[in-house]
Amino acid sequence: MAQEGFKRKLAAILSADVEGYSRLMGDDEEVTVRTITSYRTAIADLVQQFRGRVVDSPGDNILAEFTSVVDAVNCAVQIQRDLAELNAELPDERKMQFRIGINLGDVIDEEERIYGDGVNIAARIESLSDSGGICISHSAYDQIKNKLKLGYEYLGEHEVKNIREPVKVYRVLMAPEFEGKLIGVEKKTSKSRWFGMVAAAVVIIFGIVLWQFYQNKPIPSDKKTSAEKPSIAILPFTNMSNDPEQEYFSDGLTDELIGDLAKISGILVISRNSAFTYKGKQVKISQVAKELNVRYVLEGSVQKSGDKVRIRAQLIDGETDHHLWSESYDGVLKDIFDLQDKITGKIVSALAVKLSPSEQKRVADKGTDNVLAYEVFLKGGEHLVKLTPEDFLKAIEYYKKAIKFDPNFSRAYAAIGGMYQYGSNLGWSSKMGIDSGTMRLRSRHYLELAMKNPSPEAYSLASAIEMHRRNFQKAITLAEKAYNYAPNSAGAITSLGWKLAFTDRTEESIELLNKAIRLDPLDTQLYTSHNFIWIGVCHFSMGNLEEAVTYLEKGLSLNPKLNNLSCFLAASHALLGHDIEAKKALAEYLKIFPKGFPVTIQLIYYAWPFKDSEVFDRLAQGIVKAGLPGDPAEYYKLNSQEKLNGQEIKKLLFGKTSTGYVFGIRALEWISHINDDGEEEFSFRGKTYTGKAWIENENIYLLREQYLGGLKQCIEIYRNPEGDELTKTEYFRVTDYGFFLFSVEK
Repeated sequence: MAQEGFKRKLAAILSADVEGYSRLMGDDEEVTVRTITSYRTAIADLVQQFRGRVVDSPGDNILAEFTSVVDAVNCAVQIQRDLAELNAELPDERKMQFRIGINLGDVIDEEERIYGDGVNIAARIESLSDSGGICISHSAYDQIKNKLKLGYEYLGEHEVKNIREPVKVYRVLMAPEFEGKLIGVEKKTSKSRWFGMVAAAVVIIFGIVLWQFYQNKPIPSDKKTSAEKPSIAILPFTNMSNDPEQEYFSDGLTDELIGDLAKISGILVISRNSAFTYKGKQVKISQVAKELNVRYVLEGSVQKSGDKVRIRAQLIDGETDHHLWSESYDGVLKDIFDLQDKITGKIVSALAVKLSPSEQKRVADKGTDNVLAYEVFLKGGEHLVKLTPEDFLKAIEYYKKAIKFDPNFSRAYAAIGGMYQYGSNLGWSSKMGIDSGTMRLRSRHYLELAMKNPSPEAYSLASAIEMHRRNFQKAITLAEKAYNYAPNSAGAITSLGWKLAFTDRTEESIELLNKAIRLDPLDTQLYTSHNFIWIGVCHFSMGNLEEAVTYLEKGLSLNPKLNNLSCFLAASHALLGHDIEAKKALAEYLKIFPKGFPVTIQLIYYAWPFKDSEVFDRLAQGIVKAGLPGDPAEYYKLNSQEKLNGQEIKKLLFGKTSTGYVFGIRALEWISHINDDGEEEFSFRGKTYTGKAWIENENIYLLREQYLGGLKQCIEIYRNPEGDELTKTEYFRVTDYGFFLFSVEK
């Protein structure tokens, strides 16, 4: 008798969900439910129209199947186009945007439901999609690549939980100009073609990234032998608890051990981002050691049940595969700091590294002695590393809980401030439900709380804020404090490295950035992609435009989401006479601005704090040559010699009315009147806000009710000798969220 089994079939699976659904529900449940009900009906109608079937639609998710990939993708494109029209009628904060993932795979069909890897892969691909976008698997791409009037961008390979092999992912490009194009896959082409989007950007050989050849010239590497100092990689500890929700604890412990060793100058420790590329994989230790170019590898497991913790760890020589030691540590949760210190001490002893007294103190410093705060902090870290707006919001909530347990937990305050700063830089304000200016002020607010008990994270954040204000020496000093605290932290090294790039210390910057790449060779989303770009900026600053293009394209190919930095690539190509490539790079850069927004050289000047004005002049010339309207010489420069002190600011502004245009746009006029007692009335876009002004530390501080979150603003004032009263450009207001030109009514 034949054995009966599940019915299987090959299907094109479409998975969709709403980005930011929790925020929408939190803002207005009734409106959100009405909107999603309407949108779900529209999607179901389209699925039926394209010969598909809606399998399930719980919450904000929709799962559908098709017999044809062509039908599935055509349906997805029509869904996004129709929803875009519906969203156009809604205010920004109420727009409901779906992400769609499509996979062709084998599924189990049981009672009108479908299950299996094919469904799981579609859901994973969906999570990689942008809001309003579509991503597809390689199996789906192969079926449609020459059949539809669409373009595609290769996004590389991505891990899928419980799927052995990584999945290749493509973004569907729906704009007509991309029809028939494939971006991101290496092709043989002439030197004048666009090389920035190259797939398979990273090939791991002998522990470092073997840089792809670009225009027949390899990117120089900074490979160092493991003999220089003891080198180690800490692999993600395995969660042996019965509860998968405890994954944050095993991952967090791994992070903390890496962080502890990064504080020791005598050890080279691979960054978290590269170490975690091995998470969930069965790999030989010798292979890990070879790919990361390290001598030693630490692996282990964590079992947490209630307040009981068991940690097993073993240190292995990657060259000989010899186990140097293997230990088991048992304790309760309140002993976690001691257990962590025991493991770190065992590693240091095995590697024969002697710690200085200051290093011993730094390693012992966990930022808090409150176990509950620490545990919640680790939960926040689980979301922070995912680098999405939704996960940032979740991480912030966990960090706030950590602060409730320990109000002096500087690392938690700094983490919140850093996420607001980083989110604002990437243009995530609408996705996080907060305007960009408020995000910047929240960043400063949490920084001030963090600096009451400074941590390396607080120093790095403070350094970034001061850098954008053009307080160059202060920024460097703060970045050096973070670096000196953790000299082998890829994050601290990157923080100092990019600031040196903008202060005309390019050789030092390149050396540091290469060191950061050495510590994080497999990362594509955070430090390494940034570091290639910053090295490119260094070469741009030195006038080495060919080298600048090579590094900039490398960084942007690793992480195309960093298009806020593609202005440097546009300028480099333009100055080299690569007109087509320059226009493409400029188009990528302009995507970070709202459609129709008047981008000017003055606005771009605010974003990039070059100490040497000649470097920004070069950037301005290149961007205009790439196609940005305007005169590259028509912008006002900040001169440190023109900064007003507190007494001069009070004389200028108190008892007076000042007025200006935001970004020089006359429709965005603002007016501020401060009386002699510091009471302020501020008018902008038809609304008037009241507040208080005072002088402190040679700056003016403002606190306005119901404007920018009601948060305190620190403002520096500079004269602008080249400005005039007619255009309201006689002075600069330097804030955390931008520079604003203004004049004072006579």
